[in-house]
Amino acid sequence: MESGISPDVLARYEAIIGLEVHAQLKTASKIFCACSTRFGDPPNSNVCPVCLGLPGTLPVINRRAVELAVRASLALNAQVQERSRFARKNYFYPDLPKGYQISMYELPLATAGWLEIEFDGQVKRIGITRLHMEEDAAKALHEGFPDSDRATYIDYNRCGTPLVEIVSEPDLRTPAEAQAYLEELKQTLEYIEVSDCNMEEGSLRCDANVSVRPRGDGKFGTKTEVKNLNSFRYLARALEYEIERQIAALEQGERILQETRLWNVAAGRTETMRSKEHAHDYRYFPEPDLLPVMIDAVWKQEILEAMPELPAAKRKRFVAEYGLTGYDARVLSATRELADYFEAVAGAGAAAKSAANWIEGELLRRLKESGSATPAERIAPAELAALIGRVESGEITAASGKRVFARMFETGEPAAKIIEAEGFGQISDSGEIERVVREIMEREPGNVAKYRAGNEGVLKFFVGQVMRATRGQANPQLVNETVKRLLAG
Repeated sequence: MESGISPDVLARYEAIIGLEVHAQLKTASKIFCACSTRFGDPPNSNVCPVCLGLPGTLPVINRRAVELAVRASLALNAQVQERSRFARKNYFYPDLPKGYQISMYELPLATAGWLEIEFDGQVKRIGITRLHMEEDAAKALHEGFPDSDRATYIDYNRCGTPLVEIVSEPDLRTPAEAQAYLEELKQTLEYIEVSDCNMEEGSLRCDANVSVRPRGDGKFGTKTEVKNLNSFRYLARALEYEIERQIAALEQGERILQETRLWNVAAGRTETMRSKEHAHDYRYFPEPDLLPVMIDAVWKQEILEAMPELPAAKRKRFVAEYGLTGYDARVLSATRELADYFEAVAGAGAAAKSAANWIEGELLRRLKESGSATPAERIAPAELAALIGRVESGEITAASGKRVFARMFETGEPAAKIIEAEGFGQISDSGEIERVVREIMEREPGNVAKYRAGNEGVLKFFVGQVMRATRGQANPQLVNETVKRLLAG
């Protein structure tokens, strides 16, 4: 938003931010019944008496959901509790068929974790207060129907979907830090295959608690909770708005109300949703239909040993083992699939830096343009390594290599076959190159005269013309040497 607050006033305050992140666990069935969690099925088709809360039904815990929640806890350096317990969170809303949500309260699954983020060249550790399991609510549909101006429709397919809620400590100080934390958290959950974190489908949702205080003051200000932050951009924009709104209010002598606010995407502002509830408002009590969740040391160790390498560890290893820059390591480790692809290309014989350059340049660009997400399905790692080897050995030029790459990406054919069929081999015959240079000089007497009059910038023009005439196949070093020699007269 356009702020009416001067930078000097903004600098006098400090924001205190904590995030509550809900991640849908990657299970085939719901947390307390066998209904499918598949996204996009017809409304109210994946429901049963248990998730609809019909009388006489009993929930049964999904063991796979517990396993994934423990895996997330361990990846976030949290202390997994030997005994945790579900509770009933009581509130009445149409998307909650039982009139309460089964969640965890006083005995969460894990506590006292942390996640490190890299921000402005610094590493900062963000504390994680707790991680607990709970069931999702149904989805309220407020638009898209003929009577949406007076009725809300409910799709109960999502009701009972297993979630983990990850609550951070109030250790974040800027919207950019909050975004960096959410990005790192999302990447971690994706790496360990706990959640697909698809924000468009609601698999990852975020609420932010934010307050401001005079810089240097040790006491927290009154916080508000901002909901509906379903993208990194909305998170940053909503926090920026809310921080400035609170500062403006304090500057005018107003009192900040503890409330829940909604991020209005269209208007670009936060708006009052309801007064902020306290824990006692929900009348939590232990869930009588479920036994406590017991995590013994043996099971926890099994889950830990099956844990894949985490993103932060992979980035550090890429720098140490392959000599990559921090930037390259971050790009190449963006997903486990991309990181594995890079290592496969390097393992097939390509120099690590060359592999990084081709993957970050040609491959990622073409994947984005094509809408593809799986690099190995377009070009096998060994084939990319073979192409890189031919370019670096001088068998083909870099320009020809890019053309070969494009054909490989489109057809899946190996580099050797394309090079042979299309005649992409590098031209290193000095006589042939000299012939091409002389032809171009005869067509461009004016530019020849400019060069000989002292305009050395014309050299690039001639080199470019030669490379174009040879379809990028001429040896670049030989072209430069030949052009200089002949232009010198």
